[in-house]
Amino acid sequence: MLPLLRCVPRVLGTAVAGIRAAAPSLPLLQPASRPCARPFGLLSVRAGSVQLPGLLRPWGPCGCGCGCGGLHTEGDKAFVEFLNDEIKEEKKIQKYKSLPKMSGGWELEVNGTEAKLVRKVAGEKVTVTFNINNSIPPAYDGEEEPSEGQKVEEQEPELTSTPNFVVEVVKDGSNKALVLDCHYPEDEIGQEEEDQSDVFSIKEVSFQSTGDSDWKDTNYTLSTDSLDWGLYDHLMDFLADRGVDNTFADELVELSTALEHQEYITFLEDLKGFVKSQ
Repeated sequence: MLPLLRCVPRVLGTAVAGIRAAAPSLPLLQPASRPCARPFGLLSVRAGSVQLPGLLRPWGPCGCGCGCGGLHTEGDKAFVEFLNDEIKEEKKIQKYKSLPKMSGGWELEVNGTEAKLVRKVAGEKVTVTFNINNSIPPAYDGEEEPSEGQKVEEQEPELTSTPNFVVEVVKDGSNKALVLDCHYPEDEIGQEEEDQSDVFSIKEVSFQSTGDSDWKDTNYTLSTDSLDWGLYDHLMDFLADRGVDNTFADELVELSTALEHQEYITFLEDLKGFVKSQ
C-alpha cells in the first residue's frame, strides 16, 4: 500500500506538466475598468488642442474694443452716463467748495468720514469727535399728496447732516476724561413740541481713562433719560462754558453737512471709475 501512495504525487506531477504543455497560455485576470471621475470639462483638454474648457479659457477683449479684458455691458454704459450727470448736478449745488471754519478757536482734524475739533481753555483740553456716516435723517413721507390741478414743486429738500458727537474734557495733569455723548433730537412730526432752547441734548455721561484708546463698557455710564433736571441743566452749562453751545451746534451742522456732501461726491466719482474700469 505504501509504494502506491508514494507514486501518487509523481503521477499528478506528470499529468499537470502534460496539461501545461498542451493548453495555450491563458491571459492573466485584469481588474474591471472603472468610469473616469474627472469633470467633463477637463476631458476636452488634449495635447496640441487649442480649445480650452470654459472655466480655463482666458477672458477675451471686451465688446467695446478697448482691449482691457474686463466686462462691459450696456447697463454699465448707462450707469456711467447716469453717474456723470449726477456728479455734475451735485457739484452744481455744492454749497462749500472747502470746509467751513468753526468760530471759537477750534482746530479741525479730518480723517475720512471722522472729524475732530480740539480747543484748549484755561488748563483744559476739549475734544469734540463726530462721524458723518448715517448722519442724514430719513426723509419724512407723511406730507399730504397734492390735489388735482395743484402744482407740485420739483425742488428737492436740502439734506442736512446732524451727526451724534462726543465731547471729551480733560484737565491738565489728570488721567481721567469726562465724556459726554450728545445728539441732535429728531423732530417728532405730528406732536406739539415744548419750547426748548437747546439745539442739542446730552444722552450719556461717563468717566474714561485718558490712557485707553478704547473706552471701557465696565465704567459707569449715566443715562440722562431718567436724570434730575437740575443736574442736567448744570451739565449743559458746563459744556456752554467750554464753547459747546447752540452756536457751536449750528456751526457743527454746517461743517458736517459740507463734509458729508464732499465725501458723497468723492464716492460717486470712485463708483464711476470702478464701473468704467479705466
